[in-house]
Amino acid sequence: MARKPLAESVFDDLLERVIDGTYAPGSALPPEHDLAASSDVSRLTVREALKRLQAQNIVQIRRGLGTYVNPAAQWTDLQAILRYASTTADSPDVALRLLEIRRMVETGAAELAALHATDEDLARMEEANIALRAAHEVGDLDAVTASDIAFHDAIFRASANPFLPVILGPLSQLLYTMRRATSSFPQVQEHAIEHHQVVLEAIRTRNPEIARKAMQAHINQTYDDYEHFIHQQQRHQEIT
Repeated sequence: MARKPLAESVFDDLLERVIDGTYAPGSALPPEHDLAASSDVSRLTVREALKRLQAQNIVQIRRGLGTYVNPAAQWTDLQAILRYASTTADSPDVALRLLEIRRMVETGAAELAALHATDEDLARMEEANIALRAAHEVGDLDAVTASDIAFHDAIFRASANPFLPVILGPLSQLLYTMRRATSSFPQVQEHAIEHHQVVLEAIRTRNPEIARKAMQAHINQTYDDYEHFIHQQQRHQEIT
């Protein structure tokens, strides 16, 4: 296997230290000569790595003052963001931010599905709902998660817009982890079963506005449920 260029190795190492909190947001990185010595590379190599970090807005270089770490919310590189998010995939904040993305994308998908869904698309949604109810009854969390994803994937397919899966594709692993976390609460599962059927019936009306509102209500309910149970868990931890 070919070795990474030195600047790329230094970049990866510095990014990992930012992600693991060694260099926290707002803190300064060590001077170039210290980074070069600790990595056993030239200052020129370190400078290359820092320029790449700066290009992705992971750090800002303040001339004469040093290099400072930016909060992850300011980063502009998707791979770096995914790398950061994957280490905090079970964080309530990450789950809620992903739900916000789902709300923005999936309400539009439901609108389009109301216009374009075929009988086969509607059958796929119904099958996913039947599978979700069956998985809920036996308490199979993995099957619940898979059925939930299958329902929403069927809506994406029914939208007849090939770009929708591409938008969420890079987030698929994080979304699965989040879906499994939110579905771990029985009440969330029960609400999902109810809302999925409402969404399906709304798409059957062929009215985009009705479908959008039904999907928005579903995602909002999931958001509220998850936030409620997370707060319950936090209070329980404080008490114990």
